[in-house]
Amino acid sequence: MSLFKKKENKSTPHFAVCGIVEIDNKILLVKHTYGVAKDRILLPGGYVKEDELPTFAIEREIFEETSVNCQAKDLFSMQFKSEQWCAVFTMEYKSGTPESDGYENSEILLLTIDESLERDDLTNMSRELLNAYKNNKNGLVKSDYLAKARTKNDYVIFGV
Repeated sequence: MSLFKKKENKSTPHFAVCGIVEIDNKILLVKHTYGVAKDRILLPGGYVKEDELPTFAIEREIFEETSVNCQAKDLFSMQFKSEQWCAVFTMEYKSGTPESDGYENSEILLLTIDESLERDDLTNMSRELLNAYKNNKNGLVKSDYLAKARTKNDYVIFGV
């Protein structure tokens, strides 16, 4: 039984992801263009598509929004609301020069954690996550364990 509702492989606002990407000791941030975060900076992320693992979703979302290739490393935090959850990953930067998608974000920023935390336009959630990241860079580590009869495309476990 799938955790995701069948919707022609569309994104669902019930399952979200965001990622902490460090490039040359700076954090990758985006300036949002819509919704409650319009004109504010935040960690890149988005919604999980039907039948997509959150680890793939965050890699896809960061690439779509910033042209940066990275890989989910650790599950850093989970946010739960009654109507939504958001998985926050630390990411391993692989390649790419950060640039705005010109749609979901109007600007890409690379700032140190301290520079980020000094900004008045940083979202509250991103501020809380970056404070935690600054003080304790530990998350639930991604395991190499693969459940029997599963593939890395449909299974991932953290913290074991």
